[in-house]
Amino acid sequence: MEVTAFLVNSFTVNGTGGNPAGVVLHADNLSDEDKLAIAQAVGYSETAFVSQDDEVDFALSFFTITGEVDFCGHATLAAFSIMYQQGIVTEGQYVQRTKAGVLAVTVGANGQVVMEQRLPEHCGRFNYQEIAALIGIEPTILALTQLPIEAISTGLPDLIVPVPYGYLDKLNVNEYLLSDFCKKHAVVGLHAFELCEGNHELTASCRNFAPLVGIPEESATGSASGALACYLTKYLAGMHSSNFIFEQGRAMACISRITASIESNARAILSVKVGGFAQQIGLQKISLPLGKGNKETIRLI
Repeated sequence: MEVTAFLVNSFTVNGTGGNPAGVVLHADNLSDEDKLAIAQAVGYSETAFVSQDDEVDFALSFFTITGEVDFCGHATLAAFSIMYQQGIVTEGQYVQRTKAGVLAVTVGANGQVVMEQRLPEHCGRFNYQEIAALIGIEPTILALTQLPIEAISTGLPDLIVPVPYGYLDKLNVNEYLLSDFCKKHAVVGLHAFELCEGNHELTASCRNFAPLVGIPEESATGSASGALACYLTKYLAGMHSSNFIFEQGRAMACISRITASIESNARAILSVKVGGFAQQIGLQKISLPLGKGNKETIRLI
């Protein structure tokens, strides 16, 4: 059986940068073992698999090179962008079934994809001392933010870590300690951010590390961006409607742009949405079962 994987950069800025994801359409007859093998052949942090669903528009599953995850924001963006480009969907709203829940996705006439995420689940707070060793920043430096460190999930649990302005590029992550921490506390990764100063267009610059699932660092993380938007709404925004623009991937020389919006009232957050643009960069033909010499990659110029 030959499978075509679309290679897509998600959360691009004017067609450049972004975070690569694989997308496999018409994945109904693929087993979980097939999907994992395909994700490993593609080699990106995540590959999305799109199947039919009896009750909603599509069912999506997401695989890293080590196994399945409940949700992936940048792979969702990649999947709906490819479906839009292939004429499978048009401008409008759709519903996807994921292991993180049934979530709405809106496709704009300009190709922008905005995905709904789960309402936030606050999974615990941590002190500066225990996080400092994970990222190579002194606890006294982390304390300068006067902001908490908290694990939040809008589909996947991420540890949200504020760092003072000017320190984001100085992080020195200990992958062994971080993987052990994530396993112990049931979080996927660590999402560090520094707030942008003054009247900057960007709200914050971010870095994301998830070595536990085979991702040393990635240049755009949709699920963690939703969690960060909830964090900022809770601790900084103090408003009933908030819009954010995040930059990620600067340290990897692959800058991404992620938008997020929160609707809330005085008591709770009512909706979480994350959006962006994607650019197809190639195709990969993969023959199953996998072996030597049974994949071909075509890069788009």
